[in-house]
Amino acid sequence: MRFPYPVDHEIPVILAPMAGVSESPFRRMCRKHGADVVVTEFLSAEGIRRENEATLSKLRFGPDERTIGVQIFGADPVAMGDAARLVSDVFQPDFIDINFGCPVKKVVKRNGGSGCLRDLDLVQTVIRAVAAATSLPVTVKIRSGWNEEMRDPVAIALRCQDAGARALTLHPRTRTQMYSGNARWDEIAAAVAALEIPVIGNGDIKTAADALRMREHTRCAGVMIARGSFGQPWIFAQARALIDGTPVPTTPSVTERFAIALEHAAMVQSYEADPEGAAIEFRKHLGWYVKGLPNSADLRRRLHVVNGFGEVEGIFADYLRWIEERSVESDLLEAVDTADLEPAEA
Repeated sequence: MRFPYPVDHEIPVILAPMAGVSESPFRRMCRKHGADVVVTEFLSAEGIRRENEATLSKLRFGPDERTIGVQIFGADPVAMGDAARLVSDVFQPDFIDINFGCPVKKVVKRNGGSGCLRDLDLVQTVIRAVAAATSLPVTVKIRSGWNEEMRDPVAIALRCQDAGARALTLHPRTRTQMYSGNARWDEIAAAVAALEIPVIGNGDIKTAADALRMREHTRCAGVMIARGSFGQPWIFAQARALIDGTPVPTTPSVTERFAIALEHAAMVQSYEADPEGAAIEFRKHLGWYVKGLPNSADLRRRLHVVNGFGEVEGIFADYLRWIEERSVESDLLEAVDTADLEPAEA
């Protein structure tokens, strides 16, 4: 089943659109470490069409981020069409993705994100308006329904396909579930069987092995990784290898992990106009990079109060000296546990 945008592999692994996470530096890191496709954090159609400076700044991307999609949200078909037209003409990503999945209250109260799933006629009208406004492929990301009573992912997916969606990502939870319970991968499999367009699976991918399990369980055309990428962008290369049946790259040592974190920090520093504010915002990434390491609670406490990127290297150096003194390097990676990472995807 062919994707409507360029992909490097038959079964791509994709970085999910995540608010406050899927920014350009992180997208670049994930592309470097094996992501076939990346998607921007979801952006308001109203903010785009009104040319809000903060919104437009999040549309910037470099050539090393391709293949890239821009994800937009909104419930006004006219505004969504206008936004798609501006994004296509000015920024020229590889595709436009429509967010029908975000469960966050401030989005839903404006009927955006998963709020649209209460009105499937509106869903189709929005898709048609966006498709009519751009020559780029239009894709969608959905949940399984608004609530349990309205849970019918296959019916929703078919409506999206009929309206012109060229690919569909399913996160098989309802809006009312938020991030609780388990993602029902059987629903992804049902959508795969019912649709003619590529179906991408999303939800509960915390490790590279999870990505392979989802692919084998659902036969999805691609796997989208969200929380599992936090602090470990190398998950994409590992998932790629498992899916392809090739040797799996080793998990980076602590020294290598810190080097990746510092490279990510340098990208953020050069990308953001406000270095101090960027350093404070980057604290969450630092916490994810060191999650699960021995004595990580103390390490996170130090990292979560940094006010400048220059402080990070010194803190990492102190920790590496502590490792060397105790010769605990070989035991560190066995202790890593990312199961309780905070969710942020739509």
